[in-house]
Amino acid sequence: MRNRWELTAIKLGMFSSVCSMLFWVIFIFFNPTHRIETDVLINTFLMLFAPACLALFASIKKKPALMYLVFIWSLPISLYLALYPSIILKMFSLTAFLYLLSGIIMSISAKKSTG
Repeated sequence: MRNRWELTAIKLGMFSSVCSMLFWVIFIFFNPTHRIETDVLINTFLMLFAPACLALFASIKKKPALMYLVFIWSLPISLYLALYPSIILKMFSLTAFLYLLSGIIMSISAKKSTG
């Protein structure tokens, strides 16, 4: 039986990763301000979408170390995008910090369940 903190961490990680994937799709394919170049698509895929996929996997498998890795991986570009006026771009920094929060809760939950 999972405790409520473990479930909270899993849900938070899954929520933030799915949101990050959706924000990336909106940013790339439905951007009303300008056309996205191929290099931007590749860079943002590697720095935003790929970590979100790994975060989803880490949430399902309850791997806090992977959540920390995802946070570190996506943090630089998330902070950079937070400087832009678009709310969608600012949301990437929120999802990055939710990865961290999910990892912390997973770690605490794992320590409580083992001892």
